Amino acid sequence: MLSVALEEARAGLAEGGVPVGAALFGADGRLLGRGRNRRVQDGDPSAHGETSAFRAAGRLRGYGDTTMVTTLSPCWYCSGLIRQFGIGAVLIGEARTFEGGHAWLAEHGVRVTVMDDPACVALMRDFVAARPDLWFEDIGR
Repeated sequence: MLSVALEEARAGLAEGGVPVGAALFGADGRLLGRGRNRRVQDGDPSAHGETSAFRAAGRLRGYGDTTMVTTLSPCWYCSGLIRQFGIGAVLIGEARTFEGGHAWLAEHGVRVTVMDDPACVALMRDFVAARPDLWFEDIGR
């Protein structure tokens, strides 16, 4: 599942954007939606990876049995989306670069797994070194 999100992150980087990718999966492992951070490409500050994947999944009757997979710990905005719609689990590629709201999600009953995936860590480390201006804009600093 992480490979889908990582593919999205790499596509975003190739487009000149922030390399954060995400995907929403059903309980049966079926891919429901995928997306990437498109803040730069679309000029839309709300176009984060998780929101893009969520929108691509479309309407569901409930989200409790879904898993949001993301290459980076979700920010507060995306953590709020996960809580608002009751997404039951989050699988995170890495949280070294940005800790986000995953501890808060876990405190509120969301099943959180941090993979500490070397490819996700390297992707973000290299991006932050190359584009600190864009990175700090993305995280609101």
